[in-house]
Amino acid sequence: MRGTSGNRAKVVLFDLDGTLVKAGGAGRLALNRAVERLYGLKDVCFKFSLAGRMDRDNFELAFKAARGRRPTARERRGLEAAYLRRLPLEVRRAVREKRYAKIPGISKLIEKLSRRPEVLVGLGTGNMERGARIKLRPSGLLRYFAFGGYGSDGRSRVHMLRVAVRRAKAILRARMPAGGPIAPGSIFVIGDTPRDVRAGKKAGYRTGAVTRGFGEPEALRRARPELLAPDFRDRRLWLDWISSLGIAASGQPPCRGGKRALRRNRRCSTKARRR
Repeated sequence: MRGTSGNRAKVVLFDLDGTLVKAGGAGRLALNRAVERLYGLKDVCFKFSLAGRMDRDNFELAFKAARGRRPTARERRGLEAAYLRRLPLEVRRAVREKRYAKIPGISKLIEKLSRRPEVLVGLGTGNMERGARIKLRPSGLLRYFAFGGYGSDGRSRVHMLRVAVRRAKAILRARMPAGGPIAPGSIFVIGDTPRDVRAGKKAGYRTGAVTRGFGEPEALRRARPELLAPDFRDRRLWLDWISSLGIAASGQPPCRGGKRALRRNRRCSTKARRR
């Protein structure tokens, strides 16, 4: 399938927490408050890590910490509803207290990508869809994301990413009915934890990651994303990677992070474009 610019269509899926924004712990605080309101136990979410998990897994872990067992479907839905009622308040508080921040460089990168007719930008996040929109709204980035895969789509990050791609394909079919399929090498998953990288790889997609989020940098390096950078301030680095022909499929080594990451990653992207 080709876009109006003559370039092959691409799908770029961004994780949310730690990749697009840091919401100042609003999600954790909202879940803590929801559990406290329903079951009277405080601060249960400080007993485990929420980073890179699906919301449904976090709800079940929080419930189990409070009640000592897994929730029924009805109990889980009740906890989800209580969380979503509390989340807007916690996000507003994080903004007011200046704990809410965008990952450096993300606004300009998203703006650039959104101007490319061959690129579809979407979310690939473990957040419930409504929760994702609540968290993103203060950033001004929400308007760029017309589709996505969400924690409300299932239990698995791989399944969530594939749902996002199906939605992207539906959008492209509506735009270009005569177009062909999107190759896995034209689908990019960008996150901030090893879980994001592993899920993208398992789904058969290309993976990039930032170390300014919630993932431990050394663990991210061990997960071996194609591109690993501190953040999105080197916009050309990311745009070159997304424009490349497929580093992993071509046999090129992954572009790695570290002190000299920007120069090294740029060379990787240049080699891929020349192949």
